[in-house]
Amino acid sequence: MTFHLYPAIDLRGGQCVRLYQGDFDAETVYSDDPVAQALTFAGEGAPWIHVVDLDAARTGEPTNRDVIAAIAGAVEVPVQVGGGVRSRAAADALFEAGVDRVVIGTAALEQPQLVREIVTAGGRVAVGLDGRQGEVAIRGWVQSSGRRVAEVANDFADAGVEAVIVTEIDRDGTLAGPDIDGLRVLLGQTEIPVVASGGVGSLADLVALADLDVGGRLLAGVIAGRAIYDGAFTVGQAVQTLRDLRAGSAGS
Repeated sequence: MTFHLYPAIDLRGGQCVRLYQGDFDAETVYSDDPVAQALTFAGEGAPWIHVVDLDAARTGEPTNRDVIAAIAGAVEVPVQVGGGVRSRAAADALFEAGVDRVVIGTAALEQPQLVREIVTAGGRVAVGLDGRQGEVAIRGWVQSSGRRVAEVANDFADAGVEAVIVTEIDRDGTLAGPDIDGLRVLLGQTEIPVVASGGVGSLADLVALADLDVGGRLLAGVIAGRAIYDGAFTVGQAVQTLRDLRAGSAGS
């Protein structure tokens, strides 16, 4: 399985921002031109662009859809988008805007049949599971679901989803390092490809995630945001580091 880097563009009010631990009151604005940011990421070799509509995640209203369409139209790499995808119509609108894969979070717990319906119709879907100490949070991270990440992930084992994206909220935007222990446990509990998110602060963190192996099960990728924006590493450096790691593994 190829380990992919997903540089993140979090949208709020049309701007590229980052939140600290999912707190909407702890926002840093990094760019007022998300399309230019996406082009930069793609130009440095990003295999995917990961976009989150924070406004839609909080309210369900797709206020950033025009920006998302502009991003998808500007880059030649696939774009996946999450945030407020709570209906077939919302997913279809994103696909029509040029999005390659939608990420369904809150609705995956509240309307699990929606995930299957979109997949059956030919849509590419990842399930977004955002948790605190292994318990899934919903509605823009402001409510607890009372369910465990692995339990929810396995609900979709036969649904045809392409991945589960697992974010440790308490590490998100902190640069404090990913939740390696939690991800190791999860890899042992589900067969669905897992993309990690939250806490990445260095190239060493990327290597640790790419090297994580549980009985031959590897992670499918990692989402990185603040570390890139704060200059800990560039997308180009990250892509080259992962390429060198794969080359080293192939040669050993």
